[in-house]
Amino acid sequence: MHTMTAKLIDGKAIAAEIRGELKSRVERLRERGITPRLAAVLVGDDPASASYVGTKEKTAAKMGLESEIIRLPATTTDAELRALINELNERQDMHGYIIQSPLPKGLDESALVELIDPAKDIDGFHPVNVGAMTLGFPRLLPCTPAGIMELLVRSQIPLKGAHAVVLGRGNIVGRPLSILLSLKGDNADATVTLCHSRTRDLADHCRRADILVLAMGKAEFITGGMIKPGATVIDVGSNRIDNPSAKRGYRWVGDAHFPSVSEVAGAITPVPGGVGPMTVAMLMSNAVTAAEQQSAQ
Repeated sequence: MHTMTAKLIDGKAIAAEIRGELKSRVERLRERGITPRLAAVLVGDDPASASYVGTKEKTAAKMGLESEIIRLPATTTDAELRALINELNERQDMHGYIIQSPLPKGLDESALVELIDPAKDIDGFHPVNVGAMTLGFPRLLPCTPAGIMELLVRSQIPLKGAHAVVLGRGNIVGRPLSILLSLKGDNADATVTLCHSRTRDLADHCRRADILVLAMGKAEFITGGMIKPGATVIDVGSNRIDNPSAKRGYRWVGDAHFPSVSEVAGAITPVPGGVGPMTVAMLMSNAVTAAEQQSAQ
């Protein structure tokens, strides 16, 4: 038996707290006759995407938001998607929407994201929103990085002057998070090292981290020997591995080898139940913010 010393950072509980705070903002909008409305565009029949979108729809309904899923066949053309994006941009009752990734082969995701009205880009992926974040004037933030910042701040993990090491430089998590951590401000001001597949001496970088964020997608890659005692570990990894003894025949693990890392770390997010619930909560937060900003004009 391993002895766990790390404090568990409970993403489910923190996400519930955020949803509670959003409810009062939704009520204020409704008093003015505005119901925040969001949509998810789902192209093709990727089962994981369908499940994510279903979760988002259920969460929206619980919070008094209106949401719709726009389901399109995998054969949808670029021109058809462009027409739909234009239509959603024009719709007065639609405050925000996402195009669920991944798109079927042959569709250029980044070109399509650029067509989304930045004010309705609740995924926070439009270059205008990414640019505003980089300059330190955040509008709509990418959901997973924003959720991780909330996890750290609400768990009272000291960020000012802390050394944060982010493993993975992807545009959805690693790179934007490295920017948010390094911004000026009370809930940031960290010193950031961004590591990736070409980084030399990865373990040395890991061992120097006060805050270690794992966003590489390599199952149980980081072990206890790579962790500074007392460090905070945020595990964004969501890797499915075979497990014949489990009812479904598989289980989900993060990028950290949880048994050994949790013996050394001071705090750690579990997988599942850590970062995942935060991503959906922040999507709802962006939808409410978008509705507030649009109705203030």
